[in-house]
Amino acid sequence: MSVRRITLILIALAVAVLIGLVYFRTLHQRAARLQHTQVTEEEERREVIAPPISTPTDVKSSAQLFWVSATQPDELAPVTIQLPLSADPVERAKQLIEDLIANPPSPAQRTLPTGATLLDFYILPDGTAVADFSDELASEMPSGILSEWMAVSSLAQTLGANVPSIMRLKILIRGQEAETLAGHIDLSGFFKVRPAGATPAAPSTPQTPAPSTNPLAKSGGTVPSPQKPKSLP
Repeated sequence: MSVRRITLILIALAVAVLIGLVYFRTLHQRAARLQHTQVTEEEERREVIAPPISTPTDVKSSAQLFWVSATQPDELAPVTIQLPLSADPVERAKQLIEDLIANPPSPAQRTLPTGATLLDFYILPDGTAVADFSDELASEMPSGILSEWMAVSSLAQTLGANVPSIMRLKILIRGQEAETLAGHIDLSGFFKVRPAGATPAAPSTPQTPAPSTNPLAKSGGTVPSPQKPKSLP
């Protein structure tokens, strides 16, 4: 084979390698742009579905929000942050839950699915808080009793630490009572909201009120705290 032919082959190979590098770099840039677009679209969707909650009485206040502990992944831990919070208990609770969903200290400390949206929230005269979530609270919940326990407990403890008028919590999914969150934690009853500084209730077998056609009419019976599971599957 002549030197000229070898030279032409080497040049052709070099050109092919250069074209390949340019092509793969273009693919990488397109993938990065696509990922950024998806994140932006998700943020825009959340803003449309659940715009930032604000009231004329909002004041920067210290709030304790409960996320997964940074050192104990099977425990919750309070994180004190500064938030603009309303003096109205309902609006204040909405603001806290929105921040609990949107701003965990790290992805590993998240307790509620990123796609979950608080659709409605109100407080009954007896101190029962009703939190109505989108389907994503259940459909995007990681499988397992521990993750479900952390989700419910983070809600109950965050409300208890920052909204003293709330005594217990009822969780609905798109306006309907659900039997469980994602197959494990019972949502048919209420969850006791423990005020900040209170001693945790002794472990017991949760009991739920007798069935009723109106889940919000259940005012009697034992109100269980979201007890941490003793054993995991």
